[in-house]
Amino acid sequence: MGLFSFIKNAGAKVFGIGKTTEEEAAEARAKARREADAAELKLEEAAARNLEETINDLQLRVDNLYVVVDDEMARVSGMAYDQATKEKVVLVIGNTAGISTVDDQMTVEHVEPEAQFHTVASGDTLGKIAKHYYGNAMKYPEIFEANKPMLTDPDKIYPGQVLRIPHLD
Repeated sequence: MGLFSFIKNAGAKVFGIGKTTEEEAAEARAKARREADAAELKLEEAAARNLEETINDLQLRVDNLYVVVDDEMARVSGMAYDQATKEKVVLVIGNTAGISTVDDQMTVEHVEPEAQFHTVASGDTLGKIAKHYYGNAMKYPEIFEANKPMLTDPDKIYPGQVLRIPHLD
């Protein structure tokens, strides 16, 4: 007798027993993918609960508030007290890092006219925005008040932030 050479993974293919290195690697990749998906799902669930907590902490009145985060999109449902509350909830969620789209499925208890939305550009100020929408820069407090409690200072807005621009009576 002597030394015989064999193809390492031939037995698994011929006899149907064991696994080839490629099959083991594929199973390991699939397991890692499942684990990563589960970890991402937990992060998304935690992000949704954090958003709900933030909305409640800001005392925005929404009955049966429910937020779902799926990748860069958030879906929000519940019954907002009024249109302003609904719009503020959308802004709280949409102005959160990692969220690029908000699917607003909320209803409103006390219906009122919808506000416009403005995405802050570099160089914008609340006065400049008020001048654009209202024709009067001195109306900036209206915009500031409409975006409380998300805004705490009229001088602290940033490019990319989305603001509510309410209708004036």
